[in-house]
Amino acid sequence: MVVLPLASALSIAVTAHTAFNLTKLRAPSWSGELISEKVSVLIPARNEEGHIALTIESVRNQIGLSDYEIIILDDQSSDSTATILGDISSHDPQVTVVTNVVNPPDGWLGKPHACHLLSQAATGSVLVFVDADVILEPTAIAACVDLLRNKNFGLVAPYPQQLAGTSIERLVQPLVTWSWVATMPLGIAETSLRPSLSAANGQFLIFDSLAYSTSGGHARVKGEVLEDIALMRSLKLSGYQCATVNGSELAHCRMYEEPDSLVNGYTKSLWNAFGSPVGSVAVNSLLAFTYLLPPLVAATSPKKSHRVLGTLGYLSGVASRAMVAANTGSRPLPDSFAHPVSIATFIGLNAMSWSRHVRGKNSWKGRAVTTSAPHE
Repeated sequence: MVVLPLASALSIAVTAHTAFNLTKLRAPSWSGELISEKVSVLIPARNEEGHIALTIESVRNQIGLSDYEIIILDDQSSDSTATILGDISSHDPQVTVVTNVVNPPDGWLGKPHACHLLSQAATGSVLVFVDADVILEPTAIAACVDLLRNKNFGLVAPYPQQLAGTSIERLVQPLVTWSWVATMPLGIAETSLRPSLSAANGQFLIFDSLAYSTSGGHARVKGEVLEDIALMRSLKLSGYQCATVNGSELAHCRMYEEPDSLVNGYTKSLWNAFGSPVGSVAVNSLLAFTYLLPPLVAATSPKKSHRVLGTLGYLSGVASRAMVAANTGSRPLPDSFAHPVSIATFIGLNAMSWSRHVRGKNSWKGRAVTTSAPHE
């Protein structure tokens, strides 16, 4: 089998790159010096009654900040989010609640619009966007502001620890971090202004406010389904260096607690992840070639040499996944042995996402997710 050596070699190469990348992966820590500038912590919330109080409490428990404000946007919530926010803000003058009662304007998606409104209310020289289901450790913001200022970044993008409970979460969620740690050259990406070398997680983003406004902020990416990555690309196009970092010791988040919500969450955006249908086919084909072919051959080939080579390719993929998991708060073992199943599940979600997108069936929190508007 001519292609098997190539597939296994590619798997081994990615694993070697993963090991090297982990030596370049930053994990921000607080220096202990008080942050003297004003920090605006901005939280968009839509139907977050189960999480929002804990998230706000984790922000209120931050240490190392001398001057900060917490601004939460209630984005047309239909549950008890507004009541919870009203109670919290009535007892804490540092907490401000902004209420949005209108649908996003044409060309805007919900989250970029909510974050844009929050940015307009902010007065800090540092803007910290936090999703309403993220829990921060006490030094999380101070650590990231330290890095932002010490290295003169326009944006620091920590990836929180991704908690996983159900089987499908354990299959899919670790890929969120593994994908960029394994493939993006981190040492180069920090100094490069190439937009293609961008990875960010909108759960937790720390901006220099001038860099944010100069690059256009969320208004620049108003119709982007993956607005977090688009934001980093916008900053790089505006001349700002950005850092994608390990935030697993700074914050954690359980994105989806039910299989249906996970499927809906991924299918709403995966169609947009690789730029076009051709890009999606290319990336998913490469993933299948690298991580599905070797274990398939190892399990089915009558030739011992093929089985050995396929096993080598499979175990190499397992090693890459396990190394990333061990460094970012996921389960290294036994979950990493299911890496081929994870890749197959991801490919299936990508196909489902395109199917729903073509039929106009993608939605999130009651709003249609149909387009990525062009940049202005």
